[in-house]
Order: sequence, then C-alpha cells, then structure tokens
Amino acid sequence: MSLVGLKSASIVPGSNPPSRYSLEEWHLSNRTSVRCCLTQQTIADQVLAECGRVKDLTEEVVRTNKQETNHKIEEKIKDIDFLRGEIRRQRKEVVLELDNLTTFYERIYDALNNIKAGPEMVNNKCLMLREARIGIDLCRDDVERELLKEHHIIEQVVALLTRTAEQAQEQIRRLRSTTYLMDRDLEAKENAKKIDEHNLSLRETSMNLSMYHGYSQLDCSNITKEEWDVFTEKSIEDASKEINSARQLRSYVDTILNQASKDLLAQYNLVQAAFVRRISETKDVKTKLEIQHAEIVRQSNEMVMNITELEKSISNKEGFMALAHTRLGNRAQRGGAELCRDLVETQLVDEARQIRINTSILQQTLAEAQATLRYLLKTQIQLETDINIKNNTLQIDEVDCMSMRETMDYHFY
Repeated sequence: MSLVGLKSASIVPGSNPPSRYSLEEWHLSNRTSVRCCLTQQTIADQVLAECGRVKDLTEEVVRTNKQETNHKIEEKIKDIDFLRGEIRRQRKEVVLELDNLTTFYERIYDALNNIKAGPEMVNNKCLMLREARIGIDLCRDDVERELLKEHHIIEQVVALLTRTAEQAQEQIRRLRSTTYLMDRDLEAKENAKKIDEHNLSLRETSMNLSMYHGYSQLDCSNITKEEWDVFTEKSIEDASKEINSARQLRSYVDTILNQASKDLLAQYNLVQAAFVRRISETKDVKTKLEIQHAEIVRQSNEMVMNITELEKSISNKEGFMALAHTRLGNRAQRGGAELCRDLVETQLVDEARQIRINTSILQQTLAEAQATLRYLLKTQIQLETDINIKNNTLQIDEVDCMSMRETMDYHFY
C-alpha cells in the first residue's frame, strides 16, 4: 500500500489491522522483485540497443534521402539551365527572324506605296490625258493597248503585294506570340529554378522551417516529368516551325518583289517603245501634212493670182466688146446703099461673137478656178486642222505623258 493509502487509512476510524505475511512470502516477494528488476533491465538494454540501431538507421535513411533529394534538385536545376539555354538560343533566332521579316514587310509596304504613288498614278494620268486626243487621233493605238496592259499588270502586282503583306503581318504576329510564350516559359523556369535553388540552400537547422498541418496534399503537381519535357520540346519545335515558315515567306517575298519589278520594268519599256513609235509616226505624218499644207498654200496663192488675171482678162474683153458694139452702132448710121454687109461688117460681127465666146470661156475658166480655190482653201483648213490634231497628240504623248513617265521608278525594293 502506498504512502497515500496509509495516510488515508490512518484517518479512517475503526479500520481493520494490516494482514501478516510469512517469512517465505517475504523472501519470495524479494526474489520476485529482483527477477522483475533484472527482466526490466534486460528489456531496457534491448530497447536501448534497438533505439540506437533504429536511430542510426533512420538517421542514415534521412540523410541519404536528403542527399538524394539534393542530387535530384541539382539535376533539375541543370535540366532547367539546359532548357533555358535552348529556349534562349531559339528565342534569339525567333527575334532575329522577326526583325528580318519586319524589314521585308516594310519593303512590301514601301513597294506598295511607291507603285500607288508613282507608276499607278502616272499610268492613270496617261490614260486620262490621252482621252483628250481629238479627231482621228482618238484611236485605239498600240500605246493605249500597252498602257491598258500596264494598268492590268500594276493592279495584279498591287493585289499580290497586298496579300503578301497580310501574310507577312500574320507571320509577324505568330512570331511575336511565339516570343511571348517563350518569355513566359523562361520566366516560369526561372521562378522554378529560384525555388529549387532556395530549397537546395535549406538545411534541417535553417530558420523559418515550418510543418504543414493542413488536409490538402502538398504534392499538388499535375504534370508528369515526361509531359514537362514534351511541353518544352514542343515549344522549341513550334518556334523552329515558325522560323522556317518566316524564312520561306521571306524568300517568297524577295522572289515576288524581284519578279514584280522585272514585270513592271518590262512592261514600262514596252510602253515607252510604243510611245516612241507613235510619236515618230505622228511626227512623220505631221511633217507630210505640213509639206502638203505649204504646197496647198502655194497653189492657193497661185490660184488667187490666176483668178485675178482671169478677172482682169474678162474686164479687158468688155472694152473690146464695147468697141466692137460701138463700131457696129456707128456703121448702122450709114445711109442708102452704103448700109451693106461688107467685109468690115462681117469682121465686126465675127469679132463681137468671138469676144463673147472668149469671154464665156474665160468666165467658165474663172468659175472653175474659183471652185478650185475654194477646194484648195477647204483642203488647207482641213490640213491645218489635222496639223493641230497632230500637235495636240504630240503635246499629250511627247510632252505630257513622256515627261511624267520619266518619274516612274521600278527599282528592286
């Protein structure tokens, strides 16, 4: 009975006296206590030995696990560094290709502006100016056919460059999107690397360590290592595809710009040659017309002089006619037998008749000369009109159109 029990029992009035044990029981109790003590000591030694073994074992396992974890973290950091290096290298190529493609897009944009502000405007003005031709010169000649063909080629080139500019703009957008995604990936990997480096620097004796007592799993990862590798590889592969697409597009842009310049320049030369031929033909015709005009003017002047001579001649015949008539009138005053048809009478009558015939012939000739003069003057006016038409055509083709077309520039953009 414990001391507390004895104290409690002593204060209880009327309790029974303690039991009496025999000496054998006393020896047995002592031997039992000794054996129990030895047994407990043996068990304690075994527990102490087991505790030391378990402690050493767990200490070794914990340290081994920690070393393995540190090794895995170091490997992960190396993997992240390697992948970040690959992404950075690929990103540099993407940025370089983006700059190159942007330059090519600017080339397309400059080409479009140059064509619209230069060749297309000049072509339209030439077509409009040539509508101001007048008369027979307002015809569908080789120059107009070549100008219309040039207009069609310019429209095709503008449409092609516009579509190509849209493709380049879309590819630039895709490259920028790729750069953005790679930057996001680099940022995520940088954060992951910082976290792992911080974890690697932590020790079991570090400050600010904490135990988690929540119910959610600390292992919240939902992406496997294989998926992580595939994600990064796919990012690099997608970037490589976009780079290849951009390079192919740049090659295509360079090809169409060169081909467009060659086509436009070839058609420009055809138009210029047509203009030169047409101007030469117009000048030749104008020269011939001017020669004919000079000849018509000369003949008109001669005809005017001839008409003047004819009128003068007819006027002179009137005097001779009056003389003959006067003589006949005077001879009509003869009397008696003297009023006979003698040779003088006959000669005077024949003279008057011949004068009338000659005057009639001269008047008919004068009418023909006057009609011829009218036709000559009409021809002269028509020639002057034709010459003015040719001058107007030469002004349009040689001065206006050719001077404007000298400003057309088909350099390689």
